[in-house]
Amino acid sequence: MPGRSKYNTKQREMLLGYLESQRRAHITVADVCEYFKEHGSPMGQATVYRQMEKLVDDGLVSKYIVDVGSPACFEYVGEHSHAGEGTCFHCRCEICGSLIHMHCDELSLIKGHLFEEHGFKLDPFRTVFYGICENCSKKEENDI
Repeated sequence: MPGRSKYNTKQREMLLGYLESQRRAHITVADVCEYFKEHGSPMGQATVYRQMEKLVDDGLVSKYIVDVGSPACFEYVGEHSHAGEGTCFHCRCEICGSLIHMHCDELSLIKGHLFEEHGFKLDPFRTVFYGICENCSKKEENDI
């Protein structure tokens, strides 16, 4: 079926174009579906999920499962997959739910300590710290 392969290639190209425009953003399959629906090129949720998984397998997209009750988040990383960015952890705000990249040399010390002292290899791209983001902290302070 040559037409089917071409259709998938077109969808992949459209999806990659969108993801590249959203570099460093965490997006869900629902976000992707909504974007293409709003722009007159709807894609089915199963198709988007399948394409996203292929992009994860290809190393172009990172997938984050923050907690059991939340949908998976995806991030376009391109061919270099965080190359040169150092260790990356994530912080999840318990109030607004935002997921924040945290590039911090101090946190890299934790990674080193865990390996050297405890023999545990931490995967920083899958490590999530929970707390309250700066914006929500400010809102709480203003409400007091």
